[in-house]
Amino acid sequence: MTLLRTQLGNTLRGHRLRQHRTLRDVSGAARVSLGYLSEVERGQKEASSELLASICDALEVELADLLAEVSLELRGATADVRPLASPAEAAPADGTSPAPQPSDAAEPALALVGAGQGRTAPRRDAVSLAA
Repeated sequence: MTLLRTQLGNTLRGHRLRQHRTLRDVSGAARVSLGYLSEVERGQKEASSELLASICDALEVELADLLAEVSLELRGATADVRPLASPAEAAPADGTSPAPQPSDAAEPALALVGAGQGRTAPRRDAVSLAA
């Protein structure tokens, strides 16, 4: 099982390396110590939401996009997890409630709410999660 902090760190490091930036550069821009950023990237420290937002600002990555990317990576690491239902699958055309699936109660789904809704100005101060 992959830990969330490990996948967050791997994803952050991937963004930093694709930008050809150093830990020193990003830590300065994010106003976090180089050592702490290194520990976050290696999955040794649990980053607060404020710290993640600051690192995302420094990397010019939307926090919601980072979390979505991490979610996809975690789903890929767990082959037996069922995908989220599409809106068409979620509600039948006749307006009735969909029939419960056997695995619905066993595994709650987590989804980002409001991600990618075409905002004109980027917002990094809020992320809504719904289960």
